[in-house]
Amino acid sequence: MPELSDVVSAGGLLKREPRQARSRARLAQILTAADAILAEEGVEALTIRRIADRAAVSVGTLYQFFPDKGSVVDAVAHAYIAEFDTLVEGLISSADGGDWSDPVGRIVDEFVALYRSHPGYVALWSGRHLSPELARADEANNQLIAAGVQRMLAEHAGLAGNDGLELAVQVAVRAADALLQYAFTVSPDGDNAVLAELKTLLRLYLANLTPGTGR
Repeated sequence: MPELSDVVSAGGLLKREPRQARSRARLAQILTAADAILAEEGVEALTIRRIADRAAVSVGTLYQFFPDKGSVVDAVAHAYIAEFDTLVEGLISSADGGDWSDPVGRIVDEFVALYRSHPGYVALWSGRHLSPELARADEANNQLIAAGVQRMLAEHAGLAGNDGLELAVQVAVRAADALLQYAFTVSPDGDNAVLAELKTLLRLYLANLTPGTGR
């Protein structure tokens, strides 16, 4: 996961901020190790000892940055959330280009690609191993995704005048979140049949929206 340690440092999630290059490298090793264990074996396999061994650092070194396993999980999860935020911003900035004849297909495909590139995220979220703080961050992330999708649909699907768009997008984002998790529970790469049904569901649901109306 590129620049994982930078995301975590910026988020103020560390017990001690690394200032020297050597410390930053060790932090990166720890986070990369935790991400790899999540991806390969799931949340239950994560222990402080396993993370330290995989990162080739001492347990004491790990505790310099994190007070416990939960804080490591939170840090990795925040980095995943940051990548979703980056994806949404990228979609918004590129919305003036490319093919937007099927906005649902394009947006779902982008998120599926991100899920596929981060199996650790799938392992974490499918098990709902969320601390209260991380659950709040996840909800904030859903709100950001919904706002971005609403903007894209308003500007590129002719729905700018629809006063029911905001609620419709909130419902669509949460339905998509649940079905994406189900698709990746059925298959590690995301079950194509489930993903196709997700697109059909969202297209039919959002097709009821028309410009300048409540639906």
